[in-house]
Amino acid sequence: MSRKWRYRSARTFFGLTSDYMENVYEQFFFLKYSGGWSFSEAYNLPVGLRTWFVDRLVQQLEREQAVIDKASQGGGGSNSQTLTPYNNPMGPQETNKP
Repeated sequence: MSRKWRYRSARTFFGLTSDYMENVYEQFFFLKYSGGWSFSEAYNLPVGLRTWFVDRLVQQLEREQAVIDKASQGGGGSNSQTLTPYNNPMGPQETNKP
């Protein structure tokens, strides 16, 4: 016996879709892994505030990465330092010399 539904709309109004919930869990993971949040802290945030924190954390990590990339390419300007015998750190074999 086949059932016919009266309404032709999809039955997604009884809950959140799996794609939406996967996005929420990704936000929880990102806040926990990169931001140091606990699961309960991220879970109890209102949706708008949680989204703001995720976006802001992404922006901060991108800025930090840009600074790291600039420094590694020698774009540090006057902050770069040349190693000489006077400021070169000693290796482990050099510290044991009498």
